[in-house]
Amino acid sequence: MGITPAIATMARWATGWLHAVRRREDDERGQGMVEYALILVLITIVVIVILQVVGQQTNNVFSNVANGLNA
Repeated sequence: MGITPAIATMARWATGWLHAVRRREDDERGQGMVEYALILVLITIVVIVILQVVGQQTNNVFSNVANGLNA
């Protein structure tokens, strides 16, 4: 008894479906990596802005101390 065309068609369909599921899982992993990268970029931008603000304030404090010592 050989494989009937219906069974062969079902096997091809199931194989194609499994490949599609695997590709989707790979795509989702890639999507997760992109999301992490975007989060890291956002954190980096926030840290840079904070450092610029705090850096300017720190510079002002040291300038005031230096001016006070020179006076």
